[in-house]
Amino acid sequence: MSNDKIWNIKSQGDSNDVKHLSAKLNVDMAIANLLVQRNIRTFEDAKAFFRPRLSDLHDPFLMKDMDKAVARLRLAIERQEKVLIYGDYDVDGTTSVSMLYRFLKDKIEQLHYYIPDRYSEGYGISPKSIEYAADNNFTLVIVIDCGIKAIEKIAYARTRHLDYIICDHHNPGDRLPDAVAVLDPKRPDCNYPFKELSGCGVGFKFLLAYCQTYDEPVPKLYDLLDLVVVSIASDIVPVVGENRILAYYGLKKLNADPSIGLKTLIYNTKINGSDITINDIVFKIGPRLNAAGRIEHGKKSVELLVCEDEAAANIMGEEINSFNEIRKTLDRDITQEALDLITNNEDLRDNNSTVLFKRDWHKGVIGIVASRITDVFYRPTVILTESNGLATGSARSVRDFDLYEAIDYCSDLLESYGGHMYAAGLTMKIENVSRFSERFEEFVSQNITKKQKTQTIEVDARLQMSDITPKMVRILRQFEPYGPHNMTPVFVSENVYDTGSSRLVGKNLEHLKLDLVEPNSSSNRFSGIAFSQAEKFPLVNSGQPFDICYSIAENEFRGKKTIQLMIRDLKK
Repeated sequence: MSNDKIWNIKSQGDSNDVKHLSAKLNVDMAIANLLVQRNIRTFEDAKAFFRPRLSDLHDPFLMKDMDKAVARLRLAIERQEKVLIYGDYDVDGTTSVSMLYRFLKDKIEQLHYYIPDRYSEGYGISPKSIEYAADNNFTLVIVIDCGIKAIEKIAYARTRHLDYIICDHHNPGDRLPDAVAVLDPKRPDCNYPFKELSGCGVGFKFLLAYCQTYDEPVPKLYDLLDLVVVSIASDIVPVVGENRILAYYGLKKLNADPSIGLKTLIYNTKINGSDITINDIVFKIGPRLNAAGRIEHGKKSVELLVCEDEAAANIMGEEINSFNEIRKTLDRDITQEALDLITNNEDLRDNNSTVLFKRDWHKGVIGIVASRITDVFYRPTVILTESNGLATGSARSVRDFDLYEAIDYCSDLLESYGGHMYAAGLTMKIENVSRFSERFEEFVSQNITKKQKTQTIEVDARLQMSDITPKMVRILRQFEPYGPHNMTPVFVSENVYDTGSSRLVGKNLEHLKLDLVEPNSSSNRFSGIAFSQAEKFPLVNSGQPFDICYSIAENEFRGKKTIQLMIRDLKK
C-alpha cells in the first residue's frame, strides 16, 4: 500500500482562446484557462455557463415517445384511472417517485407509489410489483429510473392488462420494452440533444411536456427542482448542460425554500441551510435517503419526501436519521474488519486484488465497504456476504481497469453478475468463493499496470499562490455547482515553505494544519488543511521547499471569510 499519488496536470487550453476569453470577460489568464478546459471559448458560452437560464432547457418533445407519454397520462387523468408510480430504492428512484407523486396527487384521486424491497425484489421492475398492480386494479404504471431492459416483464404485464410508461436514463439493450411510451434520451433512435439526465431529470421533462401541452403553471413544477438536484448530485451524473441548469435552480430552491421533507433532512444533517452544495447532497443528504432502503425500506424515504405535515416529517426524519446511524456503524465496523483481514494476512496484503467473504456482513453496506477498501489499498476489490444461501456482493475498480472483464473471466464460477467497468454486482455458490478469489487475482495480476495501481489526481493547472486573490475566489464560486465534468478546480504550486506555524490537529492528531508562503513573498501567507495526512508533517517541518496539490475554498469563522487551501497531496 503506497501513499504516492500521480499528479496528472492537464494540457492547457489553446493560448489564443485563453487570451481572447481573458480580454472579453476581464478575468485573469488562470480563470480563462479553466473555462477553455471546460470547452467554454466565447462570451456567449461563458454567459450560458455563469448565468444558467431555465429558458435554455431543451424542448421536452424532442425526446422520443414524449407525445405518447403525455397523451396516456392525460387519458388517465380524464378517466380518473388508478395509477401506480414505480421507482428504484436508491436516491434517484425515490426522489423521482416523490416528484411525480407530488405533481400528480391533486389530479389523480387514486394515485399510489411502489418502491421494491432492496433484498427480496432487487433492482428494476419486480414480478411481485406487476402482480400487485394487476391484483389491485391499477391500469397505468409509470416507471421511473429503471425499466429500459424489462422486455419480458412488460410483455407479461400487457397480458395482465397493464399499461406502462417508462422513464429511464440507463443504456437500453438491443430491444426496447413494448410499453405505451419509453422515454430515455439514450435510446439509439432518440434525438434528444442532452443524453445525461438523471432518472428524475427525465421525469421532470415528462412533467414539463405535460404542463406545456395543457397550459399548467410551470412555476408549480419548478417548485420540485429541489428533488431534481438531489437526484443529480446523488446519481453522479455530469453537471453540465441541462443538468447544470436544473442543479443551479434546484440548489436555489433547496437553500431558500426546501420542501418539508428535505428541510427535515437538512436540519438533521446540521448543514448551513443557506449554503448547501452538491457535495453536501452527495455526502450528507443522499446517504440518509439511501439508508432507508439499505436498513429497512426505500418507501420510507418517499413517505418523508411527499410529507406535507411538519410534525409528521420531523418524526419520519428522526427515523431516517436513525437508519443512517445504523448504516454508518455497520459501514465502519465491517470496513475495519475487512482492513484487519488484509493487514493481518501477508498473502492478502501482497495481492493485486482484494476478495473478502464473511457470512454475517450486512448486505446493505457491502457496496460502500468495497468502495472504502478500494480507496485504502487502491486495487480491484470484491466484498461478499451470504444471502439466500449464496455468496453475493459488490465489486469496485480503480482508474482505467476493466472490472467487468475481470469478473467475466470468472463467469463459469458465478450464478449471476452485472455492472460496468468500475462497479459490478455478483453472486456465486459459497463453495466457489475460494476458486473465484484465485481466478480473479490471476486475471488482475496479468492485466493491471503499475500506473493503474497508483491513485491519480487530475490537476487543472500550475499556479503561483500569489495569483490567488479574493476576486479569483469570487469567480471560482460562480463555477458552481461542481460535479462530474465540472469538478472543483485543482492546482499545483511548487516550492512553497512552511512558516514554522504548521502543526498536527484533530482528535488523534491525524490532520495537518498548514501555514504556507512562497519564496521571496513572506507577506503573502496562506493557511491550508490536509486531512488524514499527518505522515507528511516531517516533510513540511523540514525547512525545505515542497510542492502542494490543492483546491481553493473559503473558510468562515465568526462572520469573517478567509481563503483556505484544501490540500489533496504534498510531496518534495
